[in-house]
Amino acid sequence: MGIRGVNYDVGTVTGPFHSRPAFDDGEARRDLTVIRDELHCDAVRVSGTDRERLLAATGIALELGLEVWLSPHLHDAGAAETLANARELAAAAQRLGPERIVLLAGCELTMFMRGILKGDTLAERLRPGQMARMRLLGSHNKPLNAFLAELSGAVRAVFQGRVSYASAPIERVDWTPFDLVCVDTYRGRRNRDDFGERFRRHLAHGKPVVATEVGCCAYRGAEQKGGMAWAIVDRDDRDRLAGDFVRDEELQAAEVMDLLRILDAEGAAGAFVFTFAAPALPHRADPARDLDMASYAIVRSYDDGHWEPKRLFHALAARNAPA
Repeated sequence: MGIRGVNYDVGTVTGPFHSRPAFDDGEARRDLTVIRDELHCDAVRVSGTDRERLLAATGIALELGLEVWLSPHLHDAGAAETLANARELAAAAQRLGPERIVLLAGCELTMFMRGILKGDTLAERLRPGQMARMRLLGSHNKPLNAFLAELSGAVRAVFQGRVSYASAPIERVDWTPFDLVCVDTYRGRRNRDDFGERFRRHLAHGKPVVATEVGCCAYRGAEQKGGMAWAIVDRDDRDRLAGDFVRDEELQAAEVMDLLRILDAEGAAGAFVFTFAAPALPHRADPARDLDMASYAIVRSYDDGHWEPKRLFHALAARNAPA
């Protein structure tokens, strides 16, 4: 089974969207305790934008005995700012103790960082047809790998633990500077029949391969959209969904459990289910305003701040439970 992990987002800023507007150390401790004791996870990927939040959650998780995969998400920053942010976070991680921290120095930077693709914002960089052009030309890979070599050197200068990078499937990473191969992997219409085969190719690098993201949204049809299933929120009214969708927590649970089964069979060194909670996308009784359908979260968040487990939460807990 390898690493039994889940992603814990302390708040990621993407343009005007903030995934966790309010952060509280007490709530983080409660959530991370649930991740350890009820989900039976042994590792957590702590991700987000704000360094203070990242380090606070990392410290709590380490106190609880969890291994931390520390993952900065400084979206829409340029190369210099991304590099400086990762180095400062790495130095802070070294002070916390590198023995139980894996530093994911970046995440899907072709899309999230300015400079590799044209465009100042994520929406501009992922303009229509961009993915098809990237698959055809692959011209993003050379500047990406040049930056990753520099990034790895910068963080290793101040951090003595393991270092890796959370890659997108569209990226062809030179894994030489890193200790582990990490890929954010989803299943949709394009890779439905060869998901396992595509993951298996990463084993050729001769390093442990970890799925740093795997997940599915909880509505019918989400299993066909994979990593783009979140894109159902109305662009003009961010408090509504852009269409009629049918909530289906059983589908979410079945899809993610099948993906974890395949990853185990293919020899993955572990997986992190994306994601624990999405407070900015609350569940509501009105289907048109049930923003939780646009999230990959394994718990339902509510407008008043509390959350409740989804079907996937219970399925994951049963999978991870000690024999």
